Formats: sequence, C-alpha cells, structure tokens
Amino acid sequence: MYDGIIIICKEPGYTSFDVVAKLRGILRQKKIGHTGTLDPSAEGVLPVCLGTAAKMCEFLAGETKTYEAVLLLGRTTDTQDTDGRILSEKPVSCSVEEIRRTALSFQGEQLQVPPMYSALK
Repeated sequence: MYDGIIIICKEPGYTSFDVVAKLRGILRQKKIGHTGTLDPSAEGVLPVCLGTAAKMCEFLAGETKTYEAVLLLGRTTDTQDTDGRILSEKPVSCSVEEIRRTALSFQGEQLQVPPMYSALK
C-alpha cells in the first residue's frame, strides 16, 4: 500500500472519479481520494491522496485555488459550457480594455449560481 500525495495533470475528457478509478487499478489500492472535483472538460492539477494521506483530502480541498480560463464570447449552448449543443452564435465586438476591466471586476471572492450541469454536488 502506498501513502502520500501525488499530483495528476488531469486531461479534458476524464472525470476526477475516472482518474481515481484508474489509479486504484494501476496501484492495486483501495484507499485513494482526490481533493476536489474538476469538470470533465477541465484540464488541471488534481492532487490525489493515497493510503493514510487520504485523511488530508478534506483539508486540502479547502485551500485557495487559482484558475486560468480561455473565453469564447457570443456563443450560447444548452449546457452553459463548450460541451453542449450550440443554440446561438453572434459576433461580439469589444476592446481589449473592456475585457481587461471586466476581468478585473471578477477578482476576489465571487458568489454565483453554478451552471445547470456542474461537478458540484
């Protein structure tokens, strides 16, 4: 049995559960947990706790996270993300300054309604 934390670079197309299930098979270990769900279309760092370190999952899940995004403006889908069926597309014209100013308005803690299809429980 392995004890510790490994960092996985989760690729798009896999759920966090998929990653844990694959590791269980590779490592032949049952006690494995991740520190927070990433949406299937998301790419990013997924810390995975093994063995006795699995107790650390709840503490690590509450840590500060940093997000980087690429935006696609003017498209509406039925799932509110890039995976859904496109409902409409229209050109968007805005300046770099408008984008910068809008992005800066989202710095800090934000309260928002999650999309209808979300990894949130």
